[in-house]
Amino acid sequence: MGSAEFMLILGLALAGVSVFLFVSAIFSSNTDKAQLSWANNDEPVKSKNPVINFSRPLVHQFTLQHSMRIRSQSYRKKVRMFIKTSGLSSELNEDEFIGLQILWGVMFPLFLIVMNFSLQLGLSLIVCVGIGLIGFYLPQIHARGQKKIRVQSVLADLPFFVDLLALSVEAGLDFFSAIQKIVDKSRGTDSVLAEELGIVLKDIKIGSSKTQALKELAERLDMSEVTSFVAVLIDAEATGASISQVLKDQTEQMRLERFVRAEKAGARASQTILIPLMLFILPAVFIMVFGPVAISFMNGGK
Repeated sequence: MGSAEFMLILGLALAGVSVFLFVSAIFSSNTDKAQLSWANNDEPVKSKNPVINFSRPLVHQFTLQHSMRIRSQSYRKKVRMFIKTSGLSSELNEDEFIGLQILWGVMFPLFLIVMNFSLQLGLSLIVCVGIGLIGFYLPQIHARGQKKIRVQSVLADLPFFVDLLALSVEAGLDFFSAIQKIVDKSRGTDSVLAEELGIVLKDIKIGSSKTQALKELAERLDMSEVTSFVAVLIDAEATGASISQVLKDQTEQMRLERFVRAEKAGARASQTILIPLMLFILPAVFIMVFGPVAISFMNGGK
């Protein structure tokens, strides 16, 4: 059997698998709504990633039922952590996350291989596999990008929010009433920290303990600054220490850490600027200075 016959049989087999998956998706019971377990029974909000918005109907139609068959608890725990720390709980659940990986990491490369063989597109197998790897990691790339944006927003807001908490507690409010005041004042803004503090208050209202709600906050944000802040608050509440003094101490520490981060960023910027200086500016200066001398030597000193 020659290579052409082998590729033809392989293409027909992949086409048959594609047809089988399509027909099984159409005639399977419509259980995706029961499979999607959303907090507060709400519909998912529109994602900031247009690829995810485009892919959601395809995931529900073709890959959601297959993602449910993945039972690995360690992998699902990793997926849940990606969703929680990136703030995508209202956009995706773990089944859709895995469904996106199956769609772009498995089904799309197979479809591309079949089309490449059928239409003679000239794509190599390595290119198709590379596209599949990128597609498989696409949800994780989106989650990491959103987490980075959240971290930057929280780092910018945290010292200011702790200052307001300290002032509110000194004015006579208890700690969680001060949080409610700040959340109300921040309504309508894009502050990630205000949104997360609002979730803390909702958790307490539905029956979670204050300690558990604060620990959930630290898990969602997954930042050393927030984790240490929450640990200090929990310890102060357990020992009966003054919350206002704890908040003042935390404010001073956070401002010092912000100053250190600014110094490090400035040092990195001064080192990074050397790269375009060495690659572009210095060669141009050398050409301008020594170019006429070199041309004069080449012309025999005339």
